[in-house]
Amino acid sequence: MDTEQLSKLIDRYLEASFTVNRRLSALTRDLLPDELTLDQSFALRYLRENGCTTSSELAEVFCVGKSSITAIVTRLSDKKLIERVPDEKDRRVTYLKATSEGERLTRQFDSRLEELLCQYLSHFTDDEAFGFIELYERLAAALVQARERSESEEG
Repeated sequence: MDTEQLSKLIDRYLEASFTVNRRLSALTRDLLPDELTLDQSFALRYLRENGCTTSSELAEVFCVGKSSITAIVTRLSDKKLIERVPDEKDRRVTYLKATSEGERLTRQFDSRLEELLCQYLSHFTDDEAFGFIELYERLAAALVQARERSESEEG
């Protein structure tokens, strides 16, 4: 692909990405239970899907600093949506785990989000929807691999 085509493609991507991210973020916030922010819901969902994890792992997964994750974790803990579980072998390590109420709220949110996304995915044929998701997953994988390569070169 020549430079001009690539530049136009990037412009189209940036414009579409901006619109999709802004609009979906606004729609998604409207679906959240009152007691959760979007970042808190993503962290809770990650804990529900992946089980016990550390704050450091959350910070890495969400590409934010440890202080940002600490603030999210503290608020979720204060709301009794997560619990801190000390490592049995190393008391310096603390794991985070979603409580049953935290899991319930994320399932409720996921159900609402699924209904919303179905409205938009219905504009595509099955083949288009699967093709889109496959390409989107490839982009996600490429981004993760690039980050891992960058980190291994630094370390």
